[in-house]
Amino acid sequence: MRDLPGMSILITGGGSGIGAGAAGWFAARGARVTICGRRADKLADVAGEIGANCRAVAADITDADDRARLIAAAVEHGGGLDALVNNAGNMLRAPIEQLDEQALIDVFHSNVVAGMLLTGLAVPHLEQTGGAVIFMGSVHTRRAFPGASAYAATKGAVEALTRVLAAELGGRGIRVNCVIAGAVLPELNQRAGLMDDAAAAARLKAMAASHVLGRIGTAEEVAEAMDYLIRGAWTTGAVLEVDGGLGLGLTRD
Repeated sequence: MRDLPGMSILITGGGSGIGAGAAGWFAARGARVTICGRRADKLADVAGEIGANCRAVAADITDADDRARLIAAAVEHGGGLDALVNNAGNMLRAPIEQLDEQALIDVFHSNVVAGMLLTGLAVPHLEQTGGAVIFMGSVHTRRAFPGASAYAATKGAVEALTRVLAAELGGRGIRVNCVIAGAVLPELNQRAGLMDDAAAAARLKAMAASHVLGRIGTAEEVAEAMDYLIRGAWTTGAVLEVDGGLGLGLTRD
């Protein structure tokens, strides 16, 4: 693989949260990053904040034409493709008896199927660079949150998918891993003043108490774990928990 400067990385769901924070972290270190999402305005804001190393592509990864266009754009921007971070996804919360069949189909399409198909398109390019795929899991597979059965099921599928694809693609020089993140507050959001609201600060304080380390993480800390998995040539099929101990199910006094 190439060193981080000059590396080409595609991050889905890059318009906010972990995706935006990770894009900024990698771009600041010289990587050529392509981000995607459905909202062109949010993507443009993030790319403008990050700078020339970041390219924004408005795309819906559940659409076949958009997936093909996105891969082509990332390869063009980065001169190839070294890593795909399947970060995009949707949350669905509802009691089991209220779950709608179409809503279930949609959340599995968004959180599992679209990432699988996008990865398939990326494989020929990743094979040329000895590249890596990262799927984003969820602490919902470690802690049982009532009402989150559909979302947890999709993330359980992502963990299984990680192991199978690691075995399937390892012989072609491609490593596949999964990251589980705790609650994070991206640096971009901190600078935007989202910590200034008293009610929001109170919610964040309560959320921090559910992490063993007693604080909210940052998207940049998750990006450091991604960096290891992208460049760690001897790691594949792993599920790496970067969650401040949230998945342990303890509450800090």
